[in-house]
Amino acid sequence: MLPDAPGAVSEAELVGWSVAGPVARVEAEYFGGLGEQWATVWEGGEVVLGPLHLPEGEELPAEGSPISRALRRLGVVAGAGEDEFSAVGLGQHRATEDWLS
Repeated sequence: MLPDAPGAVSEAELVGWSVAGPVARVEAEYFGGLGEQWATVWEGGEVVLGPLHLPEGEELPAEGSPISRALRRLGVVAGAGEDEFSAVGLGQHRATEDWLS
């Protein structure tokens, strides 16, 4: 979620929530298969992963995309043939129109 978007969660809120357990902010902006990803994970009031950024056109690192890395840090385990993004069902919401159904 973009920081200035209606309903956006502030970094201060994420820090506060992370005292009770790890939280992540993940963002992706893609169109036509091209785009970027960002991710940060907080735990105990501190950043424990990131901020990570995968710019458009940059090769995917061996450790995975920023979103996959953040989800792994939260404990997500992907099955064979899928990534963490798909494992938690985020693939069902790739298009904004899907969020409304």
